[in-house]
Amino acid sequence: MSNTEELDHQSFEEDLQFLIKTLKESFESTDAQFYVDEHNDTLYVKLEGLDEYPEEEIEEIASPIFEVLDLDFDEIILLPL
Repeated sequence: MSNTEELDHQSFEEDLQFLIKTLKESFESTDAQFYVDEHNDTLYVKLEGLDEYPEEEIEEIASPIFEVLDLDFDEIILLPL
């Protein structure tokens, strides 16, 4: 892996960790798990307590977070843990 690729990967990991932390705080979750499906370019995020929120509120909370971060996924799917 070249130095540039290594820096890009490190930056991606930092952005991903920031996203998970922000989602946990926004949904008052104590636990979160995530899985990157590289084949389908999809990020799955499981959040503890997400099932307590109506779908409209989930979208209202998560949409601005996704817009701010520059993660290059075709889809980000939030699931209850």
